[in-house]
Amino acid sequence: MPNLRFKSFFQALAVVVIGAFIAFKILTGKPKPDPKPIIAPAPIEVSVIQAEPTAQSLMVTTQGTAEPAVATRLSSEVMGQVLSISEHYRPGGFFKQGDVLLSVDDTQYRLAMARAESQLAAARQRLAEERGRALQAQREWRDLGSESANALFLRQPQIEASQAAVKAAEIEVAKAQRDLEQTKIKAPFDGRVRQKLVDLGQYIGVGMPVAEVYSTDEVRIQLPLTDKQLAMLDLRLLESANPEVDQVTISAQVAGQTWTWNGRLIGTGADVDIQSRVHFVMVAVDDPFGFNDDANYPPLTPGLFVSATLRGKPIEGVTQLPRSAIHTDGTIRWVDDQDILREHGVDLLQSDGQQAWVLGLDKAMNVVTQLPAGVLAGTRVRTADALIGAVN
Repeated sequence: MPNLRFKSFFQALAVVVIGAFIAFKILTGKPKPDPKPIIAPAPIEVSVIQAEPTAQSLMVTTQGTAEPAVATRLSSEVMGQVLSISEHYRPGGFFKQGDVLLSVDDTQYRLAMARAESQLAAARQRLAEERGRALQAQREWRDLGSESANALFLRQPQIEASQAAVKAAEIEVAKAQRDLEQTKIKAPFDGRVRQKLVDLGQYIGVGMPVAEVYSTDEVRIQLPLTDKQLAMLDLRLLESANPEVDQVTISAQVAGQTWTWNGRLIGTGADVDIQSRVHFVMVAVDDPFGFNDDANYPPLTPGLFVSATLRGKPIEGVTQLPRSAIHTDGTIRWVDDQDILREHGVDLLQSDGQQAWVLGLDKAMNVVTQLPAGVLAGTRVRTADALIGAVN
C-alpha cells in the first residue's frame, strides 16, 4: 500500500515538471520583435517678424460733433410791430455784422426822442437863465462894496440844480436815441440764422426772442478721449501754440465723399464725464464755410459728425506688428534661439485692424505673425527660410 502511494506521487510530480517545461518553452520560444527607431514629428513651420522697437508718434483717432464757437438767441430790446424783415432773415441765411435783420415800428420811439430833446433844450435854457441871474447878483453885491457874498444870493444852488437837470436830460436823450436805434435789430457778428422766431406784422415785446443765430468764423469740436489715448498726447503743447503739433485733421462724409479740414487743438475739457469716464479736448476749425480762401470744399456745418486725428507725443520702444500677431489675451508668441515657441505679454497701444503698435518687446525678437490653432507654448517650431522684414 505504501508503494502504491509513492508511485502515484512520482507520477504527479512528473506531470507537473513536464507541464512547466512545456510552458517555459512556449514563453521563451516566441520570436522577439525587431526594434524600430522612434520618429519625432516634424517641427511646425511658422513665419516670424523681427521686432524693431523705435520712438514713434502715434496718431490718436476719435470722433465728435461740430458746433459753432458762438451761438446766441437774439432778443428785442423794444416793443412794437415788425414792419420789415431782411432777405437774410430766414433759416440758413447768412449775414454780416451790422446787417439789419428786421425793423420794428419806431413811431413811439421817435416821439420819445423828440420829448427828450425838448426836455434837454428846456433844461439848458434854465441853466443859462440861472447863470445870467448869478452874474447880475454878483454885480449887485459888488456895488454894495462887500467882497464876500452869500452862496444863495449868488444863486449857486440854483445853478447846480440846473446843471444836474441838463445832465439828466442828456441821459434821457441818449436813452431815447438808443431805443430808437434798437428798433432796427442788427446782426452782432458775421453769422447764419439757425431759426427764425418772429415774422412780418407780428407784435413783439421787450426781451422777446426773435432769432437763433451762430457765428461762421469758427466751429469747435469736443472730442472724447480714453485715458490711454490721453496718455499718448502731450497736452503741455497747448501752451506752446506750436501749429505743427497742435494741428488736427478733421474728416467727414458730405454728399457721399470724404472731405478734410485743418483744425487746431485749443484746450481740454473742464471735467471728466461722470458716466463714461472719458476726457475731452477742444479743437477749433477756422473759416469752416471757406469764405476767406475761395475753398472748393463743402462747409463744415455745425451738427456734422466728424472724425479727428491727433498726432501723439513721441513714445520710446514702440514696435509695429501685424494685427494677427496679437492674441486675444494680450500676448504674442515668439521663437527663442532653441527654436522653442514662447509666450510674451505686450501693452497694446493702438490698432487699425491691419497693424498694431505695442510696447514691451526686445530688439530682434522673432515674433510669430500667425500660428495654427492648438500649437502651445513650449512646442518646437521651425521658422520660414526667409524672415519677414520688420515693419517700420
